[in-house]
Amino acid sequence: MPAFDHRDPGTSAAAWATRLHELDLPVWDGWRHATDVVVLSPHPDDESLGAGGLIAAAAAAGIPVEVLLVTLGEGSHPDSPTTTPEELAPRREAEFVDAVGRLHPTVGYDVLHIPDGGLDTERAGIAERLRAAVATAGSRPLIVAPWRGDGHRDHRIASELATALATELDLALVEFPIWLWHWADTDDATLPWAEARIVPLDAAAHGAKIAAMDAYPSQTEPLSDAPGDEAIVDHHHLQHYARRFEVLFPNGRALGLEPDGDPDAGAAADSDTDTATDAATADTTSRSKESFEDHYRDHPDGWDFGSWYEERKRRVLLAALPRQRFGSVLELGCATGVLTERLADRSDDVLGVDIAEAPLETARRRVPAARFERGTLPDDWPSGAFDLVVMSEVGYYLSASDLDRVIDHLLGSLAPGGSIVACHWRHADDHATTSAEFVHRRLLERWPGRRSIQHVEDDFLLDVLVPADEASVAAVDGLTG
Repeated sequence: MPAFDHRDPGTSAAAWATRLHELDLPVWDGWRHATDVVVLSPHPDDESLGAGGLIAAAAAAGIPVEVLLVTLGEGSHPDSPTTTPEELAPRREAEFVDAVGRLHPTVGYDVLHIPDGGLDTERAGIAERLRAAVATAGSRPLIVAPWRGDGHRDHRIASELATALATELDLALVEFPIWLWHWADTDDATLPWAEARIVPLDAAAHGAKIAAMDAYPSQTEPLSDAPGDEAIVDHHHLQHYARRFEVLFPNGRALGLEPDGDPDAGAAADSDTDTATDAATADTTSRSKESFEDHYRDHPDGWDFGSWYEERKRRVLLAALPRQRFGSVLELGCATGVLTERLADRSDDVLGVDIAEAPLETARRRVPAARFERGTLPDDWPSGAFDLVVMSEVGYYLSASDLDRVIDHLLGSLAPGGSIVACHWRHADDHATTSAEFVHRRLLERWPGRRSIQHVEDDFLLDVLVPADEASVAAVDGLTG
């Protein structure tokens, strides 16, 4: 592992999203079969960044969770000209208590008050506290600790202590990476991906994790404008931890963790947390260009865009946009430009792309201020960087592999701080190769930020995906505290 500085840009969350999709890591749900979960967290926020979703999901399922906080992380800003470690310690402890409560009200905790950076000299005491916590944790305890190769000395020592106890008592252990996402290259062949698993997060667990991360402003925001007071986990870092799943390294005992009685108990995951491994069931071919051209030959106006249903859907989509105005907007599958016209009112520049030429001729007449290109996705991807990408009623016409390539292009084309809006019809379509649910799930699996809006109704799905640190509309308008 090379030396790293948290102030460096590091490897982007978008690059990791693509790499993790390529790896197609197996799902691990052994936590469902634990009697208790004991988390060893070297510093305040390690527990939320690395395993907050797992903690929230386990607690919500009725599994007792206890977090052992080793230090108060008072040494996080050694060069601060404004805040001493003695001043930072109680602030970080209060943030930790708030964060744990946000993960779930039932999560317990114990603060060991070891000096920050002092784990090596306090190994015996930490090991004793961990052993005591595990001793009361039922017949199938699960230990959760930082990954041994994370590159931070305190993380390594915590991992060594947890691993030693798990080995001695034959206990299940999972390790979570944190700084790996910053310093590692996506093509690093030395990383132990064969050992890695993912834990999908349902909406409740994901929301709890985001809320817990928000409880640490001493780490996610600058202490002041002075050099040395920079954010430790800034918005670039936060995107690594805002995924809809967590990456863990389980030991062999954790991989073999099974419930008593019914071997299938708890094995069925919520449909919202299914992973990309089901793609093969839908990987036919994308709807052809000729099929769309035939449709427009028979239906020049497209898909009843003048109906009340379509007008209402457009109003819902436009009302859901996370900003009042955007610089550049890309609309995939713009058809005759009915939505493009409304997007043009909310942006400085809008580009509409469609597979067929006939609707584009209509779109150019309707919205002369907009730009339009004919292209077959994913091969003919437009150039440029975009503040907003709208994917409406097009994703389910793509094969699973073509959809993945579109998402690759999409993530690479977003400008910093860019957002995605996806909207799709939920009813049957003879020409669709997948479904609205499949498309939106696939987007969420790859998105490194968070979902600010999920709108589900009988006829369509609407998801708005924004960066992890995107402020709410009310916050931007100064209406929140």
